[in-house]
Amino acid sequence: MPDGNAVRSMFAGISSRYDSANRILSGGSDIYWRRVLVRKVAARNPADIADLATGSGDVAFALKRGLGDGVKIRGYDFCAEMLDEARHKQSGGKGNGGIEFAIGDCLNLPIADESLDALTIAFGLRNLEDRARGLSEMARVLRPGGALHVLEFSQPYRWFRPVYYAYLRHILPHLARLATGNRSAYDYLVGSIESFPERDALAEEIKSAGKFSEVSAKPLTFGIVAIHTAVK
Repeated sequence: MPDGNAVRSMFAGISSRYDSANRILSGGSDIYWRRVLVRKVAARNPADIADLATGSGDVAFALKRGLGDGVKIRGYDFCAEMLDEARHKQSGGKGNGGIEFAIGDCLNLPIADESLDALTIAFGLRNLEDRARGLSEMARVLRPGGALHVLEFSQPYRWFRPVYYAYLRHILPHLARLATGNRSAYDYLVGSIESFPERDALAEEIKSAGKFSEVSAKPLTFGIVAIHTAVK
């Protein structure tokens, strides 16, 4: 598991270029992935949502646009510099108003027991120092019947793996250096993706770590990412 302090420092160092790097490195697919995530969340009609590891706020803003003003949305992250980017976008009119951004560590959430209808976490579960503890915290703050939605890198379909891993190992680090000036941060990204569990294995982790009665997984873009939905 990654070291939390090292992860925080890494994101602080790339915060100002994080959004543009995401567009470049994913070829814009991150916009599509968020759109699918929002549809998954909206289908359950939640009233009170928290977006964890919210970073620069893209998921929180997408949720606000997709679910409307009647839904309360908060964004939490343990990196202050990333939250500064989210607040800057919100104040500059690029995001949506009415979202509260606050410091919050997934391993010790500043959220009351059974107080939320839904949780989202996009590309953050992989970075937790202790996934089991983080998942347990997520289960704690959800109401019975509430849902956790995890958008995360996954292991692609086997036929696509040679192409995908060639991109990860030989092309992405160079693009990342050009986009952010920090190749080492994305060397970490490559390693963390390659070592992350398959969809079925992650579903079992989620079930065993929290009070989740059902977990489903939807692969996207040849399986390079997946959305896991877990109901408490």
